[in-house]
Amino acid sequence: MKLFQIEEPDGSPNDPEAPGAAVGIDVAGGAPEVAFAVGGNAAVLGDRDGFSLDLAVPPAAAPQAAWLALFEGVRLRAERALGRPVTHAVVAVAARPAPSFIEFLGEAAAAAGIAVLRVEAMPMSGDGRACAAAMLAEDLAPRPAGL
Repeated sequence: MKLFQIEEPDGSPNDPEAPGAAVGIDVAGGAPEVAFAVGGNAAVLGDRDGFSLDLAVPPAAAPQAAWLALFEGVRLRAERALGRPVTHAVVAVAARPAPSFIEFLGEAAAAAGIAVLRVEAMPMSGDGRACAAAMLAEDLAPRPAGL
């Protein structure tokens, strides 16, 4: 009998405490969008075939549980698409919210395992807001030690 080992192309992570991917999350419309950027090039992430999630952005006055469910769903979508953990995000909104709402979003995201790097007002529409947030997240994301 012969034994062999199968690994992912990059192997397993050296430090399980290292930060995961940083994404951009657009919560300005009725349906959230999540995007990921590498080298300044961003793309909106979709659901994998057979694993679609029906996500909707709750009203600003919704309870934190509704926002927690949104961030959990967005994180799951991104992790399935990227095949790696997502730990940080820039959240894009249409207009600058009150500081109390920024704090509220940060708490809901943190409960879902996402550290909010920034809540950014972005007046653009379409995929542009999520992609712009992803490019900003790429710049603001913490780097693993040694890089």
